[in-house]
Amino acid sequence: MVSMRSVLASIVRLLNNFRFVSACRVKCEKIIRVKMEGDAAPANILWESKAGYVLSNVAEVVERILTFVPTKNLFRIASVCRLWRNCARRVLRTRQRFTWLSASGSSIYEEHVLLRTMTQDLENICLLPQTALLMVNHENFRGSVSHRHRKARRCEDEVDSDPVEKLRRLLPSSCKVLGVVASGIVVTPSGLPSSPPQEHEEGEAGFSLLFPAMDGVTIRLFHFCKKTLSDTAMEEAGLINNPDLKVVLMFDHDTNTSAGGRFLNKLLKPLSRSNVLIIGGQVEDVFSINKTCCSPGSFGAVGLTFSGSKIQGASVLLDQDVNNPKAAEATIQRLKAANIPERNTMGFMFACVGRGYSSYNYQHNVEADTFRKIFSNIPLLGFFGNGEIGCDRIVKENYTLSETDTGGLQHTFTTVMSLVHFG
Repeated sequence: MVSMRSVLASIVRLLNNFRFVSACRVKCEKIIRVKMEGDAAPANILWESKAGYVLSNVAEVVERILTFVPTKNLFRIASVCRLWRNCARRVLRTRQRFTWLSASGSSIYEEHVLLRTMTQDLENICLLPQTALLMVNHENFRGSVSHRHRKARRCEDEVDSDPVEKLRRLLPSSCKVLGVVASGIVVTPSGLPSSPPQEHEEGEAGFSLLFPAMDGVTIRLFHFCKKTLSDTAMEEAGLINNPDLKVVLMFDHDTNTSAGGRFLNKLLKPLSRSNVLIIGGQVEDVFSINKTCCSPGSFGAVGLTFSGSKIQGASVLLDQDVNNPKAAEATIQRLKAANIPERNTMGFMFACVGRGYSSYNYQHNVEADTFRKIFSNIPLLGFFGNGEIGCDRIVKENYTLSETDTGGLQHTFTTVMSLVHFG
């Protein structure tokens, strides 16, 4: 009788055989092409060769190959056979790390450059998005169409005039989407965590941060206005009476009036007394693929809550006194003391429109470059807004450093720099 150890050893040898695995991948790609074209796979396609035989019988080989297949294609090829279906399901369950798509530069089309990038790249991501956070600047997102864009549109077969409708078609129907429009955007190139992040205070830029279902992590979306803000609604969003709450991303809009200020204070008051990391700021506008309760021009707040024992976070404030690269480095360096793992961690930068290059003697990209100098392998995303929410705080597994009152969470001419680890 052949022992299990010898079988596993044979599988390992097969996996280490580059030519054999390459043959399997070629065979796999052939089957994928057949499925994508909508044709029935020939009955003998899996049995034409040694590679085909293994793809029909050895789950370990199939799973290894399917780890390279984008999620959308996994759903297509899961119908090839029972073995492939089970392997595809196991591969999907392992894809629990976030990813992001980013874009910058002028789009030759009517739509924003981020929507164009998402159209092209979403099919290649290796996760199934359950929650999406989008941030774009206001240029060419909802505004009028320039002569250049009108001319380019004649060359386009079909252009969606409503970006929210396009998002509805691009993302899975089960995906919760939160979008904000800000004056400027901070992006790291798509899927390249070690690439230099860029502060785009002008010009088109945007990103979509995509979260899959993650074991031990609960993400909830909230949207409040004066009509819907209540203790019951806050509890449903996980903002109060939630001992597992660790991080809150919050973005308010149109709260410059006295009524808007009272609304924001009411929302922040219970959070200021809790041991959670809260970061965000005031934005130009918000959007979602779901209908909202707010009438145009009314104030409100949207955001995401992250709950779970695996989540860690830390944030520091770069206030008006931080006005040179050396001071910025000394402040951001304090995030290092939180000892947060770099794997599966996102950096967020929410800065005032009054900062940026004007705070550093017209030297561009100072804070983003400083972040990259200290954290070499963590992506950085964020925006430039009209007011900032945050504090100096560290949130770890079983303790929190810093307590802040409601007034201490709201700032101007400040940058909130933070890290959030998702386990």
